[in-house]
Amino acid sequence: MEPAGLEPEEIEPAREAEEPPGCPALPAEAPQDSPPAAAPPGEGALPSAPSREQERSRRGAGAQGSAGRAARGRARRASGRRSGGENARRPGVTVDSSKAKTSLEALKISLRQLRWKEFPFGRRLPCDIYWHGVSFHDNNIFSGQVNKFPGMMETVRKITLSRAMRIMQDLFPLEYNFYPRSWILPEELPLFVAEVRTMKDNNPSWKPTFIVKPDGGCQGDGIYLIKDPSDIRLTGSIQSRPAVVQEYICKPLLVDKLKFDIRLYVLLKSLEPLEIYIAKDGLSRFCTEPYQEPTLKNLHQVFMHLTNYSLNIHSGNFIHSDSVNTGSKRTFSSILCRLSSRGADVKKLWSDIISLVIKTIIALTPELKVYYQSDIPAGKPGPTCFQILGFDILLMKNLKPMLLEVNANPSMRIEHEQELSPGVFENVPSPVDEEVKVAVIRDTLRLVDPQKKKRKDAQCQNSEQAPEASEELPDAAPGAEAALPSLCLKQVFPKYAKQFSYLRLVDRVAALFIRFLGVKGTTKLGPTGFRTFIRNCKLSNSNFSMAAVDILYIDITRRWNSMGIDHKESGMCLQAFVEAFFCLAQKKYKSLPLHEQVASLIELCECRLAALHGKRLLWGCGLGQRHGALPATATAPRPRGHQVLRLQKPSQLRALMCRDRTGS
Repeated sequence: MEPAGLEPEEIEPAREAEEPPGCPALPAEAPQDSPPAAAPPGEGALPSAPSREQERSRRGAGAQGSAGRAARGRARRASGRRSGGENARRPGVTVDSSKAKTSLEALKISLRQLRWKEFPFGRRLPCDIYWHGVSFHDNNIFSGQVNKFPGMMETVRKITLSRAMRIMQDLFPLEYNFYPRSWILPEELPLFVAEVRTMKDNNPSWKPTFIVKPDGGCQGDGIYLIKDPSDIRLTGSIQSRPAVVQEYICKPLLVDKLKFDIRLYVLLKSLEPLEIYIAKDGLSRFCTEPYQEPTLKNLHQVFMHLTNYSLNIHSGNFIHSDSVNTGSKRTFSSILCRLSSRGADVKKLWSDIISLVIKTIIALTPELKVYYQSDIPAGKPGPTCFQILGFDILLMKNLKPMLLEVNANPSMRIEHEQELSPGVFENVPSPVDEEVKVAVIRDTLRLVDPQKKKRKDAQCQNSEQAPEASEELPDAAPGAEAALPSLCLKQVFPKYAKQFSYLRLVDRVAALFIRFLGVKGTTKLGPTGFRTFIRNCKLSNSNFSMAAVDILYIDITRRWNSMGIDHKESGMCLQAFVEAFFCLAQKKYKSLPLHEQVASLIELCECRLAALHGKRLLWGCGLGQRHGALPATATAPRPRGHQVLRLQKPSQLRALMCRDRTGS
């Protein structure tokens, strides 16, 4: 199911009437119905003493207008709080950039444009935002906002990403056909060899090419192409350095006879609720040798087949250009303009890219939520998180986008090294990088601005206190926000949530997994937690005893632990739990497709857990029997406010139970 009409239409300009923090505020205007100001002492005639009639008249008028004056006084105080007077400044947003590393220069430019306060060496007092260069754990943060999610680096590693995408491909093969077929080495090497042999036997004309990517590699390190599984380099490093092998995309879209990929920036603003933004422009990174389909002779020509900037920059053909339309690095918008001039359907291409991004994030969020609850348990104080991700996308000849990988720490450098003389380099500004990356960082900060929420809360509070005067409050003075361009980030989720909500099955499985983890801060489920899950959801029966439950747990957990995923703690990881859940669904609903089997079991578990929770609430309210049966003459009291609760099962649960009896 591909959503229609997801093209990135122009976003309306940012609210210009809203004054950014740190800008001088304009003084509030006096209400129109207020009396004129009295002459200062020493100027004009002294006023005469009022007569009794005038005093009584004044008191009466004062009594009648006291409510109006009180409202206007509250309005003036609220207005004064908003403006702070002519010389007062609104407290600015504070940003700790001491761990920013390579993104520091782009961040500094963004903060200057926003007029926010930067602390490049850190700060003893808490800051509003902490900008980390590598991971969530760059610093110990207990409040504010951090630009990294815990566990993101582990979640987007090549092996973890491939496993997450494979789960979704098993559930929804047509929706997730934008990710190349992948095998994980070394554990799936026999499977890889067998499947390739079978496919070649079925189609003798098939001459595939495969690309091998080390799991922890970056910047093109260790990547190579092969024609046959026997060409995999097993020289002792594959065990210590696992890898992913994928089908190589042999027919990419070419521009100027060169292969290129797209670096698209995606902001994950929130996990719960899920909020996703996509930058309306990105970078196109070109190879530096004309492309030819892979042969045994050209497999090792990395400048022809690999688009990594860090590799091609060492080519003698690499072109640094100040123009966004030429050179070895260009803006994605320049490619779209070129495609549009040739009659390509750019709107459909954007729709496909947006769909790819949303589906990929949906595949990644279950694992992220497990890491998030481990580092920031619910109910405990901690920072909130957001993160800019780098999506590497390759366009095929038919303009179908294919996902290559997701980067947790995309480079935000806005300069490049230029060799002045042999061995002597200097950093030279890169206009293409600056145009795209500064806008992404600046507008990310605008979207997570903590002062916006405070201002909205203050406005709501003021309007509740003085509803009559709320309309008289002057708008905030335009400042730096008004001078900024419209946002370059477009919200795509929850905007298009209806089209993609049916894909979030694994998200609901992860919620069950987290519910039974028990100990806060852990990421693996112990045997007791797994048995409790089975018991509370009533999944065991005469054909599937608790002894069989223990065997299932031991077999799956042992196999996943032998893969060397994570030996820090013992137990069942999320992906192992998902496999066990799929096994249970296939046993219970044998005649249905896999995604319907999983959806049916999820609904059954959720309904039974909801019924159990409701029953516990009733017992907690004193409606259940305590310490044996009640006397015959006694009746359980029904407290007021609980009349709507019933012990009968919901209709949905009854239907699922009938379905279980017929299917199991």
